[in-house]
Amino acid sequence: MSFNIGLSGLYAANKSLDVTGNNIANVATVGFKSSRAEFADQYAQSIRGTSGGTSVGSGVTTAAVTQNFTQGALTTGTGRDLDLAINGNGFFMVSNNGEKLYTRAGNFHTDTAGNVIDTNGNNLQGYGVDANGNVKTGVLTNLKVDTSNMPPKATSEITISSNLNSATEINTAAAFDPAKVETYDLTYSTKIYDSQGNEHQLNQYFRKTGLNTWDMYTQIDGRSISDPTQTTPDVTNLTFDSAGNMVTTPAPTSTANMVVNADGTFTIANWIPGQSKTVGSTTTWAANGAAAAAGGMKFDMLATTQTNATGGAISKNQNGNYTGQISAMSVDSSGKLFATYTNGLSQTIGQVALTSFANVQGLSPAGGTMWRETYASGIPVTGAPESGTLGNITGSALEESNVDLTTELVELIKAQSNYQANAKTISTESTIMQTTIQMT
Repeated sequence: MSFNIGLSGLYAANKSLDVTGNNIANVATVGFKSSRAEFADQYAQSIRGTSGGTSVGSGVTTAAVTQNFTQGALTTGTGRDLDLAINGNGFFMVSNNGEKLYTRAGNFHTDTAGNVIDTNGNNLQGYGVDANGNVKTGVLTNLKVDTSNMPPKATSEITISSNLNSATEINTAAAFDPAKVETYDLTYSTKIYDSQGNEHQLNQYFRKTGLNTWDMYTQIDGRSISDPTQTTPDVTNLTFDSAGNMVTTPAPTSTANMVVNADGTFTIANWIPGQSKTVGSTTTWAANGAAAAAGGMKFDMLATTQTNATGGAISKNQNGNYTGQISAMSVDSSGKLFATYTNGLSQTIGQVALTSFANVQGLSPAGGTMWRETYASGIPVTGAPESGTLGNITGSALEESNVDLTTELVELIKAQSNYQANAKTISTESTIMQTTIQMT
């Protein structure tokens, strides 16, 4: 009996050495979770379930090898856009030809087709986006980085916030002439784009005409809005109340191509995009086949004020752009993937999904720092990072192994001592047996 007891002790000590050795071997493995061997004593079943008060155990058995799913330290600033670390609860979901696996290792990259994959070639799962860049939550897909160019877009909306200095004297100079600075009191320009992504300049000049009235002269590329062969600007009268806010009732008066909308904004209509060309000393307009946004450009100047402060544009926004190539990527804490383009714009191209389990100890190791779902783990719950109990994402970062090397070295010494002690049990039993044999 003592031989079997000692032998079970050797098996247990050897199992402990195996587990500790595996932890030490994976001390630098990204996303690795350490394990520990858990043991239980053994007793032989007695007849009819009764046992005396002098029962002796029959050794030890390995009850389980469990994993420690505590958070590993994060290594930040890896310099790789698709290095991702989970801070908190959850696993990345990857697809191996349809089989769903789960991992904490976030060292992802793209393949030749732009698919986001891990070092094993599995596809990272997440949510795609629609044509407008809105995330389609609830529908998991293989995340992919679209490296195609961002197409050009004609400007259809312009919003400008500005101030006109109320202390400015009424301008009594001759008729407005953009070449003569004394005929206006303030000017600024805004970039706009046509359907081919060609850049144009929306030029605005402001001239104070009364105590609370100003004339706004509008040109595009220094030319008339409706007739690029002419320089005649569109003229709009702006009126302000005693608090310095723009008055929109009654609506401002404007020339034909600056249409006043019911909400007090304008629409720049009948604009013909083109390219100015100088022939000798005469500047003409050569059409280049581009078009303006359908329906014209909505021009919001409602935030314009007249106060005793420096005049000028405070903020500008317009929704047009020229063709852009992807230049960089980033991932925010909610797992959204942003692509930045050479035209200065960025857009969402997907969102990483995270998955949690009711019992992570029930997950089955699948190798490659991955786990499989089992009955014991419970049903996977998948969602966007920062939703429910799921953690957040840190971009350009990796979660290190949670192995504590100092602890593992101590466990190694303990396992070695246990092995030696159990070997001594067998050796002692052998000596006793030999003595007994010699007595016969």
